[in-house]
Amino acid sequence: MEIGVVGKPNVGKNTFFNASTLSDAEIANYPFTTVDANKAIGYVRVPCPEGELGITCNPKNSKCVDGNRFVPVEMIDVAGLVPKAAEGRGLGNKFLDDLRQASALIHVVDASGSTDIEGKPVPSGSHDPLNDIRFLEEEIELWFFNIFKRNWEKVSKKILGKEFVKSFAEMFSGLGFGEKEVSHAINESGLDSSKIASWSDEELFEFTRSLRKVSKPIVIAANKTDIDIAEDNVKRMKSEFSHSIIIPVSSMAEYVLKRMADNGAITYLPGDTSYEMVDADKISDKEKKGLEIIDENVFGRFGSAGVQDCINAAIFEVLEKIVIYPVEDENKYTDKDGNVLPDAYIMDKCTTPRDLAFKIHTEIGERFIGAIDAKTKRKIKSDKELEKGDIIKILT
Repeated sequence: MEIGVVGKPNVGKNTFFNASTLSDAEIANYPFTTVDANKAIGYVRVPCPEGELGITCNPKNSKCVDGNRFVPVEMIDVAGLVPKAAEGRGLGNKFLDDLRQASALIHVVDASGSTDIEGKPVPSGSHDPLNDIRFLEEEIELWFFNIFKRNWEKVSKKILGKEFVKSFAEMFSGLGFGEKEVSHAINESGLDSSKIASWSDEELFEFTRSLRKVSKPIVIAANKTDIDIAEDNVKRMKSEFSHSIIIPVSSMAEYVLKRMADNGAITYLPGDTSYEMVDADKISDKEKKGLEIIDENVFGRFGSAGVQDCINAAIFEVLEKIVIYPVEDENKYTDKDGNVLPDAYIMDKCTTPRDLAFKIHTEIGERFIGAIDAKTKRKIKSDKELEKGDIIKILT
């Protein structure tokens, strides 16, 4: 599972990625700073069960800070997208190809309107960021459509008379969707899959649009909200795109706060609504001025820098995942080495104990005979749907 960070050039996409992962993707004020996709680990933030249980955890595959569990997520930052990318313009083919396996996208938009449609700097407020939201979705849909259309006659002949959903998903599995997404797209578009040979281009595109929505869902990161004009643009975005998840973001604020926290100047966790000064001597006058702007224009207006909110929204709201904690000793909440709440896994909402067993290891899944809810100490059904925060012992 990857989260793709996307957007046109020069909108703060690399800063968002760096703030998400504390990576070192190049940041510059010109288009196509990113040529090769950058990959790094970001994190979702959830309350750690240690607080509820009155214990102290020592995790292995994740981090726990002040009762907050940070669970790793793969993130990919790809080249900036420009109009007609689906036709190969700019780095379009590479951009789209890099996104094949992304489960969800975070679209970084310059909410201040200070970059034109090509990603070139312009005066703040002179470009309408709502157009950026429209064009990126259309480019991805056109990319899908062109791939399908190019082979449609051959595809329709191969699938005709067979189960459409299964055959189509197998044929285009490299694009990062499966049977579930294809079935959803057919139902949403209302098309008759038994008549695919006679689908018009308009019908094929309608199916494509539905497939994009379910296989590459998008969270919109309305970036650069520390700039005054951005606040009104965010309101317009939320009004016009009311069905989309739109989160006000200041990537630069998040990046600065994380760096200062790492330096020991402040205490701050990603997603916090404030910070605390620790060592004023480590903060330059320029940084103090920056903190004043963050206090007034970021925390004062929107409550947080928004970067962590985007990652959490992509995982929990869009992809509908939950976090589960497997243990080997249900009484002490430990693994065989005595590590307390050692692992945290991001799983589907409909996950069962058997699914969790296979997630831990194929051999454990094959030897699965049951499970125990560590909180209640009771055995649970192997087909019971688990809930977020569950602590589960697998029996083999």
